[in-house]
Amino acid sequence: METYPDAHCELDFRDPLELLVATILSAQCTDKRVNMVTPILFAKYQTAEDYAGADRAEMEDIIRSTGFYRAKTNSIIGMAQVLCDRHGGEVPGRLKDLVTLPGVGRKTANVVLGNAFGVPGITVDTHFQRLTHRFGWTAETDPVKIEQVVAELIPKRDWTMMSHRLIWHGRRICHARRPACGVCPLAALCPSYGIGPTDPVQAAKLVRPGPFS
Repeated sequence: METYPDAHCELDFRDPLELLVATILSAQCTDKRVNMVTPILFAKYQTAEDYAGADRAEMEDIIRSTGFYRAKTNSIIGMAQVLCDRHGGEVPGRLKDLVTLPGVGRKTANVVLGNAFGVPGITVDTHFQRLTHRFGWTAETDPVKIEQVVAELIPKRDWTMMSHRLIWHGRRICHARRPACGVCPLAALCPSYGIGPTDPVQAAKLVRPGPFS
């Protein structure tokens, strides 16, 4: 999509472990908030061994503002312990291994595969799901079934970038409540055109610029 030529993962990371931790933290939290927390977290914990042996109270204090901090601390420490026990402290590059880690489902696994390992993956978050419905690609609500349907529609080589572009479009223009239909670059192709304001002036006021939450 020419509209988002620079679409990318909006979580800050330097390696697969940092992306895995950041993605766990992003559950029910904005990427912007996660990116405010992770510099402190990544400075303190740099290896799987560091996370596995972390003081729970200290980690909870660092990530508290991301919400659900106790559960996320459990997931991060548990995930790191499994990495140490089964994978030599390294993040595995296979979906079937990633989804066995505490706190890691298919969405998180595909984020890590696509952005840290260059393995094509489809990331079905709330934005992605909403747009597949509005585009008429599928009526499925189960993320795994949505992933399967989209995998049949889109060439595998494009899965990761397509995920980024749909998520960016959902965050910036095709909002859940009032999509900015009047300035949408996909208006001519979208079967849902008109569910939001079609007047360009009104619609322009709804556009949310990035970098993003």
